[in-house]
Amino acid sequence: MNKTSTPINLLLLLIIASLGACVKGTAVTVEKPVVVTTDVIVETTGTSAWGGGFISNGATNITAYGVCYSSTNSEPTVADAKTDNKVGLYWFNSNIKGLTPNTTYYARAYATNSEATAYGNVVQFKTGSGTGTPAANVSTLAGSSEGNANGHGAAALFNHPYGTATDAAGNVYVSDSYNCSIRKITPDGEVTTIAGTGALGNTDGPGNIAQFYAPAGLAVDATGNIFVADMGNNIIRKITPSGIVSTFAGSGSAGYNNGTGTIASFSQPADIVIDGSGNLFVADMGNNLIRQITPAGVVTTVAGSRFAGIASGQGTAASLNKPSGIARDAAGNLYVTEPLNKTIRKISKDYMVTIFTGGPDSLSFAIGRPQAIKIDGSDNLYIADANGRILKIAADKTFSVLAGTTGTTGSADGAGGTASFNDPRGIAVDNQGNVYVADYNNNRIRKIK
Repeated sequence: MNKTSTPINLLLLLIIASLGACVKGTAVTVEKPVVVTTDVIVETTGTSAWGGGFISNGATNITAYGVCYSSTNSEPTVADAKTDNKVGLYWFNSNIKGLTPNTTYYARAYATNSEATAYGNVVQFKTGSGTGTPAANVSTLAGSSEGNANGHGAAALFNHPYGTATDAAGNVYVSDSYNCSIRKITPDGEVTTIAGTGALGNTDGPGNIAQFYAPAGLAVDATGNIFVADMGNNIIRKITPSGIVSTFAGSGSAGYNNGTGTIASFSQPADIVIDGSGNLFVADMGNNLIRQITPAGVVTTVAGSRFAGIASGQGTAASLNKPSGIARDAAGNLYVTEPLNKTIRKISKDYMVTIFTGGPDSLSFAIGRPQAIKIDGSDNLYIADANGRILKIAADKTFSVLAGTTGTTGSADGAGGTASFNDPRGIAVDNQGNVYVADYNNNRIRKIK
């Protein structure tokens, strides 16, 4: 979808540490801030950028902070062009304007107090060409209105589809949350139910007798096993290629215990991703945690402290806020969506948690309220924005809107911004680059190509 402006979305994580005062009488020691700069997200068109920051230890001594940038100075300072954010916000976005298309820039976050101005690491990025991105085409693969029926295309009915996943053959799997079922859509649009009775419950066994309770995120492994984040039951289910459903991990009661199989507990698990070794990573939404499940069913906590927050840090020293979606790139990094924080978090292979992009002003920023995320074989990220858009962040950090318009609700098919969605929840991408969206309130599965 072409735009008349070309924002380049630059996230700079500002961590200002050690601002505590050592008081002797009336003397106060103010320490120099510590600043860190993070990823750059570049749009294909326009002349502006967004930078962000976070103050980890209060802002009482900070007099200015923002982003400084230059196309000629490889180590920009506040003497170069800069943004100047309102002091007092612990977490912020800056809008960098007036950039030149097709130009390399250097940027870094800064923070000033009475002691000094401190800078983060320099991030280099290149603006888009200004030519825009061809609009993607949106169609309805299956579904038309609320109900529970198998069939072809629009004859099939769903009731608030939540999660989507694809297999190597191009089949799409859907967690039909209100129907408490797992559905399969063939590449030509034929819909069948592979597990679930249509009534909520917690029963293992063959697909036609197994029961779920508000199933959410899905993942498919290399041998065709389907893993289900059974949100209402607080468990992770496994469906074999022959359709047998079992409980892979979780006790069925909300909790946060680690352990093996049903000894472990979850609280509203929302999404799953699987790595090449068969390890599952779960966005444990109710616990504000990211959990790992080994092929043997051993559950551990790899990130998050259980307390809602936005703090970066190593593993359980970090804090998350209702993580709703999770994806993994080829290098083993995890990407987690947080619609309440309006951010995408990045978790490195050694479980260092940072802000990848987004921030408190994200309703006006590129990613909006990211609900779900998936990554293709080329490490391109696809994001379902709950505000009604489907987004792409390419491996080179180029950002584009594939379809939809912020704040527009509807079910129209068509190209780019002429298409509309109503609370897109799940997202998946197949080996051909086709994107599939669980259009939650429209009770449809949409295809974008």
